[in-house]
Amino acid sequence: MSLALSTVLFEWRRYLAAVVALAFSGLLVLAQIGMFSGIAQAYTANIDRSRADIFVLGAKANNLFGGPSGLPRRVGPLVYMDPEVVNVADMSDNNAPFANQAKNTKTRKREWVDVIAVDTEPGALTLPTDFSEQTRLALQEPYAVAIDRSALGRLGAKLGDVASLNNQTAKVRVILDNYPNISQPNIFVSRQTFRLLKMVQNEQRTGPLMVQIRDPARAIIVRDHLNAVAHGQYRAWTKPELGEANRNQLMQDQIIGVMLGFSVFLGVLIGVGITSQTLRGAVLANIKEFASLRALGVSMGALRRIVVELSFWVGVAGLAMTAVLVWGVTLLAQAGGVPMYYPLSNVIYVAVLLLAIAIGSGMMSLGVLKKSQPADLLR
Repeated sequence: MSLALSTVLFEWRRYLAAVVALAFSGLLVLAQIGMFSGIAQAYTANIDRSRADIFVLGAKANNLFGGPSGLPRRVGPLVYMDPEVVNVADMSDNNAPFANQAKNTKTRKREWVDVIAVDTEPGALTLPTDFSEQTRLALQEPYAVAIDRSALGRLGAKLGDVASLNNQTAKVRVILDNYPNISQPNIFVSRQTFRLLKMVQNEQRTGPLMVQIRDPARAIIVRDHLNAVAHGQYRAWTKPELGEANRNQLMQDQIIGVMLGFSVFLGVLIGVGITSQTLRGAVLANIKEFASLRALGVSMGALRRIVVELSFWVGVAGLAMTAVLVWGVTLLAQAGGVPMYYPLSNVIYVAVLLLAIAIGSGMMSLGVLKKSQPADLLR
């Protein structure tokens, strides 16, 4: 075991403040990344969890939310002409006012919601794969709706409540998990209920198309073939391709970008400020030990390397505590119905950032070593 590591383990109390500062800096950044990434995934969950292999959007659409993604109804039969296509279904959604039926005026709430239609036949393309059989059967009931758990407080509703949806009576029959929406709550209904609620506005156009093919492994080949014969009428996407484009669009939102940037700045500020001072104080407290090493012939360069290695191990301890804190926050968020997702690239970025803060803080404290004069041991 190296001298630096044994020093950190033996005198861990002196370095605890630096470890905690690094851990909370990492938590500050990762918690927001996890929240926004998780919500971004949940925002398109009905797409990611569908049985479709390919999605067909408008020719000018860069993602599901950027540009016109709707299509003329004639595109559906054109897609069916590909011999590898076995099923095509259109995605239907619309905005509508939702109001609970609370008797107390203080608890009465009105919200605009995103109403998403799903087909309730077994194995339907638009039916998310994580919908249980009980959910599928419940949605077959006319005017039945499914609401994500995270939206219940916002809508003032609970399971079994009667509410107004698009000025018509609906009943909350299902509570879902992992379908939150940061802009408008998602409400799922059957396609039949969608029509009963008068949500269909234009019979000549459809939403984006979900496409199922015989061999999902050939999705890229079929996508390219569909695009080759599109003649500018539509654009086909594979499921992973569209999911990534949707998440990138949401993460590039200006407000989210500002919040993440501010979190990184604040995390670096807290980490450098506390860690550098803690390491400086710890080195100063051990100045006689460093002076003894110099008296034994250890060079100043070797002492500097010890301090840098010591700061590295403080950074490793900070990463370990960050992992524990992030795990705890993730459990709390999931208990509240908020999904958390941590892209590997972002986790690596934060880990490198914390180690850089720790090592940089250690290098800032190297000036204290000038006080480690062997002559001071004789005083």
